[in-house]
Amino acid sequence: MLDLVIKKPRNIKNDILSGITVALALVPEAIAFSFVAHVDPRVGLYAAFMMGLVTAIIGGRPGMISGATGAVAVIFAPLVIIQTQLHGSDVALTYLFLAVALMGVVQILFGAFKFGKFIRLIPHPVMLGFVNGLAIIIFKAQFSQFYIGTGSEAHLMPFVPLIMMGGLILLTMGLIHYLPRLTKAVPATLVAIISVTGLSLYLKSLGFEIYTVLDFVKTMDPSITTIAASLPHFMMPAFSLKAILTVLPYSLLAASVGLIESLMTLSLVDELTETRGRGNKESIGQGIANVVNGFFGGMGGCAMIGQSMINIRGGGRGRLSGITAALSLLIFILFGAVLIESIPLAALVGVMFMVSIATFEWSSFRILKKIPKSDALVIFIVSATTVAVDLAVAVFVGVIISALVFAWEQGKKIKVTTLTSKNGRKIYKLKGALFFGSATSFKELFEFRKDPEHIVIDFEHARVYDHSGLEAIQNISGRYGQQGKKLHLLNLSKECRDLLDKADNIV
Repeated sequence: MLDLVIKKPRNIKNDILSGITVALALVPEAIAFSFVAHVDPRVGLYAAFMMGLVTAIIGGRPGMISGATGAVAVIFAPLVIIQTQLHGSDVALTYLFLAVALMGVVQILFGAFKFGKFIRLIPHPVMLGFVNGLAIIIFKAQFSQFYIGTGSEAHLMPFVPLIMMGGLILLTMGLIHYLPRLTKAVPATLVAIISVTGLSLYLKSLGFEIYTVLDFVKTMDPSITTIAASLPHFMMPAFSLKAILTVLPYSLLAASVGLIESLMTLSLVDELTETRGRGNKESIGQGIANVVNGFFGGMGGCAMIGQSMINIRGGGRGRLSGITAALSLLIFILFGAVLIESIPLAALVGVMFMVSIATFEWSSFRILKKIPKSDALVIFIVSATTVAVDLAVAVFVGVIISALVFAWEQGKKIKVTTLTSKNGRKIYKLKGALFFGSATSFKELFEFRKDPEHIVIDFEHARVYDHSGLEAIQNISGRYGQQGKKLHLLNLSKECRDLLDKADNIV
């Protein structure tokens, strides 16, 4: 199977070459996500440039690539559509930019209050499911490139161009896979893109029809003749109380999705590079990048797992790789649009296919029989939810399922041993955690009618963790009281005593 990480030294050459490779792969995705959000392709390209540059400079994870993403585009698309219908496309853009800026403010606050540490609460099976789901999404998304047109008018490209595209995709994948065995002096992905582009130009000169990046753009909007653009310029969002209240729900949702995708990608890059990023700093960096987007005409975004994997595989480890990717993208759209437009779509599809294969955690199949069934179920559910719904929902679902499974298992572990003291008191020695998951089992441990007048519950090896635990103790106390018996609590920890003191009107 394809090795995800190619061991390369961290140096300037690797960072620069890898950054250029990433820039080439950013172009079609930024354009595609622009159409998802119902905005001009330049808005997506500007977002990819600004997100990539700002996060590379001040973010918390060197080597990670950010740009315009589908997850954020899908959230903002309804806002753009509604505002376009109400006020026209120009006003809709000002609402979009306000939403992006507010999204950034939320992310800055998230990082400033150091909430990034909560990424540690995400279990490993959820991470595996997240990675596998994203790999499937990346792979699945490439098949749209085989169609001409959009929506209900989309149709499969003609047979000969389709065969040519398939052959160029296989050639690209073969070069990426086998070239590192010959040399690692340059990124195999960059060599593959350049080689396949040269071959496609030769085939076009022979009369073969080869679909390029520009052809892809024209299938989205026939009126677009080039991806060339000028420098992004300052644009004031639609600041008003009404506008803020209108876009705030979209901003909060986009901020959440963006942070989850960014922090999960950060954790994955940490694991692959055996280094440690800074989640809170990355959250602030993402936020500042989105605020800049809001004021300079970008659609916003977050970390991109596909492009980050391209960068890691190409040897990009430092901030220079992300900076190079962003600046190269800007140079492409300012001066080199003609060259980028001639890149065959097959080369970029082949690159993303290899990214998908490398991203998927194939080891998860091997370990399925070695891990608890609940963890295997979490991996499957998170993967499926990521593909069917979105990654934010998938992560929440995975964490909730994992937490409930943990609570269920811990709830079964509360145990008791009983003995009778010399003075006739019956002592229940508890062992385990008393909380909502074990409260019912706890109530079933006692023999209310058979027990003597004085009953002792020894908490030396047990802890009370929540209100459900307190309620369970109150319930036991009440039932013994109805029998005219007295309940004594022994060896309570300081935390337990504090809980009981605060609940003196309950217990």
